Amino acid sequence: MNKLEAKGDWNIIKGKLKQKWAKLTDDDLKCAEGKHDELIGRIEKRTGEKREAIEKAIKEFSSGSCCK
Repeated sequence: MNKLEAKGDWNIIKGKLKQKWAKLTDDDLKCAEGKHDELIGRIEKRTGEKREAIEKAIKEFSSGSCCK
């Protein structure tokens, strides 16, 4: 996977995360880009969601198994 493909995948994942948790801002996701633990912490803080649920959603979105 080249850098452009990875960026495209990240943009798709960001969009899906914002659909699932509308309280997330672009800044939350921009600051967390490339920092998995920070991203999960920001989502936890904004949504009150449990870490396991967040990790599961991210994994589903990144594998493409989520509804489109």
